[in-house]
Amino acid sequence: MSPTLTPARIAGVEIPGSRLAREATELVREAAGPLLYDHSRRVYLWGALAGARRGLSYDPELLYVGAMFHDLGLTEAYRTDHQRFEIDGADEARRFLAEHGIGEDAVRRVWTAIALHTTPGIPERMEPEVALVTAGVEFDVLGIGLDKVPDAARAEVVAAHPRPDFKRRILGAFHDGIAHRPQTTFGNVKADVLARYEPGFARTDFVDVIENSGWSE
Repeated sequence: MSPTLTPARIAGVEIPGSRLAREATELVREAAGPLLYDHSRRVYLWGALAGARRGLSYDPELLYVGAMFHDLGLTEAYRTDHQRFEIDGADEARRFLAEHGIGEDAVRRVWTAIALHTTPGIPERMEPEVALVTAGVEFDVLGIGLDKVPDAARAEVVAAHPRPDFKRRILGAFHDGIAHRPQTTFGNVKADVLARYEPGFARTDFVDVIENSGWSE
């Protein structure tokens, strides 16, 4: 898609060396800081390893941008007040890819991969780039499929992109990125974060919404 530079390999996975990938890397490194940067790189690597195990054919550049931008909506530079953080990252990825002349279908796949990465059960049935961003996130954050990657490969990835005190720190990043917009957690997993860490947070109850709607019956 773009002129290539010399790529790197980690745990047998080639990291795209194109101008597009390099600029995505620079944008995320600057906006996100080490915690989310290293997490996003690991998401790409875990996703690519999952793709190899499943025999999926995917565009490495698109998977890379999806992985790198997936948590961008948690950062101060890209978070909004009115929508889910996943949409913030997806919208920025769409703008970034369009500026680089990437076609509409490719942009749609990346947007969808980011927008749905916290919605279990749906991405796995979609295009490989969509499925593998979620697979990478679930592996790194939830430990789903941990036994499917050899110890040596896991160690190589973590050596390249360390995860010190990751569980506590990523939960803190989730909280910091969404605490100012609690209404956006209705119906998604981030409500669990605010319920645990935000004093006074009250979930929007789906049953209450139905019973209190404007319909008479």
